Amino acid sequence: MWRLGFFFHEIAFGLLSVFIPLYLVAFKDTSILGGPLIALGVMTSIAIFCSIPASFLWGYLCDATRHFKVFILLSFLSSAILLFLMALPFAQSIIPFVILYVVMQVLHVSHEAPKNVLIAEHYSREDWEKSYGFYEALTEIGFILGLVIGLVLSIGLFAFTAVLSSTVLVTYTLYLCSILSLVAFILAVALIADPLMIFERRLVNIERKIDFTARGLESSGRMMDGLRGGGSLKQESFIGFAFAIVMFSLATSLFFTPLPIYLREIFNGQSSMVYVAYILNSIGATAGYFLIRNRARSMDLRKQMPRFVLIRCLLILTMVGVIEFAFAPTIMTGVLLVFLGFSYAMYYIMMISLSMELIPQGKSGFFDGLVGLGAAVGSFLGPFLCNLFLNMGMTQNFLPTFLIAGIVFFMAFLILKIFAIKK
Repeated sequence: MWRLGFFFHEIAFGLLSVFIPLYLVAFKDTSILGGPLIALGVMTSIAIFCSIPASFLWGYLCDATRHFKVFILLSFLSSAILLFLMALPFAQSIIPFVILYVVMQVLHVSHEAPKNVLIAEHYSREDWEKSYGFYEALTEIGFILGLVIGLVLSIGLFAFTAVLSSTVLVTYTLYLCSILSLVAFILAVALIADPLMIFERRLVNIERKIDFTARGLESSGRMMDGLRGGGSLKQESFIGFAFAIVMFSLATSLFFTPLPIYLREIFNGQSSMVYVAYILNSIGATAGYFLIRNRARSMDLRKQMPRFVLIRCLLILTMVGVIEFAFAPTIMTGVLLVFLGFSYAMYYIMMISLSMELIPQGKSGFFDGLVGLGAAVGSFLGPFLCNLFLNMGMTQNFLPTFLIAGIVFFMAFLILKIFAIKK
């Protein structure tokens, strides 16, 4: 039941995930930041860069104080207040809107590390993947519901240009998201409780050390008997995982930040179809979360994780081919987005579970900081490269950007396969 507040929180941010990029690029004064695409990249990257030290801070504070609920409440309440402010007339120009968005993101990430720790401490290590999978599936359903609300709003006005011409509707959309965040806050006050004892991550760390010592003693004993040492003494490389997390996040943002603009183009300006495409992506992710929730114990997560990164790479490269050869771009884009969502869900649950093993107490915000670092760079580079290629006269300006994203995914795969995963 404690997850219910997160469900309503994701409804709000599901709606905002498409609404804000399309709303921002329609601002009349985006030229002061270099144009609509550049304004989108600048706003998103500044917000994420600012949230990186915040992620470390929130992670440190929640572990140091052993209070997690208060940081979740801070995230939900601040989102409600700032979304309300974004709906006011003074925020109808680019600079105030960007400032409010950046502040919202810095406070918004305060729930991430506490949420991860709550799941890790409420359940045993054997159930982490199942628990993370259930949480992500539930919140992804909320995210889909938010997208459906956005779809209904855009269809009701026949085109997003109609939404933008109606200040009233834009205002009420932001008010709605503010109310949903407030509902999430109220539910969190009522349902979330800090764990009475915090020891599961410490036990996991002890078990890892004991396992490593046992394998070392077994290997030494075999060699003393004249036999070949059995087993492997190689451990997961946290540095390797860190680089892989950053590269995967970079590639994801490089692809997804300009994606709403690309989708609007291939759907001939029908913003309702952009919501449909994102709904398909979230449906694929939901299926992945439920699958790993049910199959986690029978899967070798360390071997499977690089494969899903490679699958994501191949899917992006396939989309590049779809764009280049104009092969049923609307249908194929929808299909590929489903599988992109599925592969992301499988990767994410595996990575966050292994990261909770490797990241010591007091540094629980490290995972979100690494994700934020890659996302900040990718969220700026995506729109920037699209705008650069457009200025160079390329009609398919999204194609090389997506191609670069596919290459970066492949680099993440190689890092995991060669450096991070123990053999």
